[in-house]
Amino acid sequence: MTKEKIERINILARKAKTPEGLTPEEIAERDVLRREYIEAYKKSLTAQLNSTVIQYPDGTRRPLRPKKP
Repeated sequence: MTKEKIERINILARKAKTPEGLTPEEIAERDVLRREYIEAYKKSLTAQLNSTVIQYPDGTRRPLRPKKP
């Protein structure tokens, strides 16, 4: 996610709060950008959790295991 895209999300969010609101094209653009942002955030968080280890009092270190559904 680039800074330009994040700035565009913020511009659309500010415009949505104004009396004139967003056009249908801008609403569609906002939805696409939000979805892209959320996916990038999830990917980043998953990578961070995959590299996290837990250190136990006896000194052993084990990686986090994925949650079982």
